[in-house]
Amino acid sequence: MKNQTYRMTMLFDFYGELLTERQREFFDLYYNEDLSLSEIAENSGISRQGVRDVIVRAESAMQAIEDKTGLLRRFLQMQEHITAIEDAAGQLKTINYRQYEDSRIDQLSDVITRAARALKE
Repeated sequence: MKNQTYRMTMLFDFYGELLTERQREFFDLYYNEDLSLSEIAENSGISRQGVRDVIVRAESAMQAIEDKTGLLRRFLQMQEHITAIEDAAGQLKTINYRQYEDSRIDQLSDVITRAARALKE
């Protein structure tokens, strides 16, 4: 993965609803709203360490779920494969345009591209 923050926000997208309300709130403020631990602590009336503990527990819980289910890993792999399919369909269309000019190849390439885009959504 690109970096730890990106990984954590992806885990939150997949598993955030499984966290407690407090974990979701603190995690969202820290990672998505980019508030510091001190800012969250001040707004919540608890210590900075208390905020950090809640966030660390949320990270650990989501990572444990990912370790068991592998949903995020499989999702990212699927995205890579879909991109490869789209690229191959585009190359087919280019080769067809340059060499064959077969309308059926163009149509099939379009079908493949639309199906790959639908899978990405």
